[in-house]
Amino acid sequence: MKIKILGAHNTETLRTKHTCLLIDDVLAVDAGALTSHLSARGLMRLKAVLLTHSHYDHIRDIPALAINLYLKSLSIDIYTHQTAWNNLTAHLLNDVIYPSYHNKPVDRPTLRFHPLAHLTAIKISAYGILPVKVNHAIPTLGYQITSPEGKSIFYSGDTGGGLSEVWQNISPDVLLIEVTAPNRWEEKLKNNGHLTPHLLQKELALFHKMKGYFPSTFAVHLNPGGEKEIREELEQAGDILGIHIIPAHEGMQLQL
Repeated sequence: MKIKILGAHNTETLRTKHTCLLIDDVLAVDAGALTSHLSARGLMRLKAVLLTHSHYDHIRDIPALAINLYLKSLSIDIYTHQTAWNNLTAHLLNDVIYPSYHNKPVDRPTLRFHPLAHLTAIKISAYGILPVKVNHAIPTLGYQITSPEGKSIFYSGDTGGGLSEVWQNISPDVLLIEVTAPNRWEEKLKNNGHLTPHLLQKELALFHKMKGYFPSTFAVHLNPGGEKEIREELEQAGDILGIHIIPAHEGMQLQL
């Protein structure tokens, strides 16, 4: 399984893009940086998109993806939970902001919605997908994605602490988890469902206690304004745990 980080941040600037992963060139996870990072040919290769939740930075490129496919008379499968789909279609694909490509063309809609539920495993092509509820400000699903060869990643989407129930249900080789801001933001972020390096340290210690190992860990959804602090604090957290927590960046590729 090849994972390419198309976006590793929570805001877009010249050098940073919204969080978005690409698996084996065919499966996208979140859509904050799809059309800005993929060629027309790359977009046509996509078979499906998994969405964690409906905050703008995670769904932004769905309308742009849709028109690219619509003009080629192609369709794509969108997998997410009902709340995220309702928000996407009510507020973006609503024939006011952008056409309702989930209804167009009538006989073969460009976007085909597949509802997901907590802990109800599915298959997308050859990949095993396990949706798992995480602790964010709005309903959010993280995903354990398992390759045909049995290698797996868990992508958290946006989440805060208190992940013991999540850890009970997953055993990934690689963990891609959000770390939004430096430790000095910890009290504010607790109520918004986000992690700091210190909060991640606590969650990883719990993971190890429950599972007996540490997955290879990569931090995403970094805030560019605090990235220097975040990187330093992730290094300190890793030193305490005896592991290396790697800040992700745009263009990074992982091979499992």
